Amino acid sequence: MPTLVIANKCYSSWSLRPWLLMKQLGMAFDEILIPLDLPDTKEKVLKHSPAGKVPILIDGDVTVWESIAIMEYVGDAYGSPVWPEDRKARAMARSVAAEMHAGFVGLRSACPMNLGKKYASRDRGEVVARDVARFSEIVRDARGRFGVGGPFLFGAFSAADAMYAPLVTRLDTYSIALDATIRAYVDTILSLPAFQEWRSAALQERWVVDADEVDEDAIENYRKAA
Repeated sequence: MPTLVIANKCYSSWSLRPWLLMKQLGMAFDEILIPLDLPDTKEKVLKHSPAGKVPILIDGDVTVWESIAIMEYVGDAYGSPVWPEDRKARAMARSVAAEMHAGFVGLRSACPMNLGKKYASRDRGEVVARDVARFSEIVRDARGRFGVGGPFLFGAFSAADAMYAPLVTRLDTYSIALDATIRAYVDTILSLPAFQEWRSAALQERWVVDADEVDEDAIENYRKAA
């Protein structure tokens, strides 16, 4: 049985992605949670991966790190439907997943993932608004072209939905205004039993960042264990 090494569920956006996908696929896996930003964190993470980052998937003598690589491996090793079956949909799904991996820096910086908080709606600046607009464009385009037959970006749940799940939590946590179409997609992700399981565990964690709104550097340190 594979083992997924993750960080604090309240804050670790990168850990959520493969965890959610694997749960949605019905995969059985063990879980190791390493609370980060502690004196022994780096040592513990390095025992599992030379990159010193989470998440990490350990499957026998195979070790995979980075969220997208883990999800690709799951598809290869277990024959799981990680990406859409349709070639054109699959190309777009991989493109928007890669865009999420490298982009949306403004939103991620201004609105760190924090499942233990709920903030009132307010203007968060032009950069955040631009990222929200881009996310909305992705949702509309994917749903309009490939979303028939299901409530997710490409109809059925895929790695693209897993990649955007942490962004979805940010939109909810920071009460960012959305139109009905985008809100419906956000609610679809938030209502998933797998996500509810993750959130429930997050709210029981004893490792709390003691700040009102934590900057992205602090949250990224949870992931990098630097």
